[in-house]
Amino acid sequence: MHCAVISGLSKKTRVFGGGPTIPDYCLYFKNADSKYISPFHDIPLFTTGTDVLFNMIVEVPCWMNAKLEEIIATEELLNPIIQDIKKDKFQYVANIFPHKGYIWNYGALPQTWEDPNHIDNITGCCGDNDPIDIVQVKVLGVLALVDEGETNWKITAISVDDLEDPKIHYIDDVKKHKLGYLEATVDWF
Repeated sequence: MHCAVISGLSKKTRVFGGGPTIPDYCLYFKNADSKYISPFHDIPLFTTGTDVLFNMIVEVPCWMNAKLEEIIATEELLNPIIQDIKKDKFQYVANIFPHKGYIWNYGALPQTWEDPNHIDNITGCCGDNDPIDIVQVKVLGVLALVDEGETNWKITAISVDDLEDPKIHYIDDVKKHKLGYLEATVDWF
């Protein structure tokens, strides 16, 4: 199996081979003690010592076209990240001019889940059985997406390492400091 391992929250990466376009490619996570962990179950939702900054599992880096996703629950041991395959074909996102691939880091908040048996009051659809889409982020807002009859909430957040983080505290700040970005996000979906 072609696997890449990301060491815990320490930003070290070791690649054993392969890449997202290899059918059995998977990305596993390790903690600081080099023990394999589940990004879904073992990474805390909140960063240490705060209830306003969240950890985010980045499933697809900005500008990438390959559609990667985390396998949750009992489908795969340790919930690795793999490329999405439907009807035996790799899934990719299209470029939407002037952007290439995903226009932001795309991912999930650990220890969250959208129940496929619960009908959402706002969208009228059930959850998509995924985590609510590992970086420390400040949450700014939320976008409800209905995808194939399932509710899929998209969290808008900014990395605490982003140079513009000190200026952006609310969704309206995105409109001021990243012109056209929210509109491009809605168009992208």
